[in-house]
Amino acid sequence: MPSPEVLAVFALATFVLTVTPGPGVLYVVGRSVGGGRRAGLASMLGIETGEAFYIAAAALGITALLATSAIALSVLRYGGAAYLVLLGIRAWRRHDEEQERDRESAGRGHWGAYGRGLVVQLLNPKVAVFFLAYFPQFIRPGQAVAPQVVALGAIYLTIAVATDTCYVLLASWLADRLTRTPGARRRRARISALTYFALAAAAILVGGRATAARALAPAPSHSG
Repeated sequence: MPSPEVLAVFALATFVLTVTPGPGVLYVVGRSVGGGRRAGLASMLGIETGEAFYIAAAALGITALLATSAIALSVLRYGGAAYLVLLGIRAWRRHDEEQERDRESAGRGHWGAYGRGLVVQLLNPKVAVFFLAYFPQFIRPGQAVAPQVVALGAIYLTIAVATDTCYVLLASWLADRLTRTPGARRRRARISALTYFALAAAAILVGGRATAARALAPAPSHSG
């Protein structure tokens, strides 16, 4: 297992990373603005479940195989972007705030918000690449890798849930106070939709540059 000092450094670095707004934070903020606190919290749990999946995949070595396939990464990237566009279109067309609230307050609505967050994160290949690059910096050589990845993953998820929950509560609180009129509620739905569109564009543009950089990089040499 990593030493307590390494775990402390990892926890601090993870806090800095998770508190800095990224695609996951923007997604749960968009859901909180569009659907309220409960929808935001359900979406956040879906996002974190997706991250837990990729952490488990990293412990089993599956993530490393995925990262070596440009085709698999591209399929995930474009699939995720298309799904975000679909969510954005649905949010843009939404006008009846009370109907949306009733749907999100029901158990089915909560599971739907959770499932959408899970799908968004699973279709984000940058999450897999991130864990593949981030965790090895804190792995102790000469010891079993899987238990160390599980321990680091548990710390990461705990911190991520805490910081994302704060974003959800803040975004939903502000949205509730700034959208008391029908016109303001329509603008709230538009903001949520634009968040999805921006995330979809970022997934395509940033992922495209990363793929191009990999294609232009020289092939690594092997010794032995």
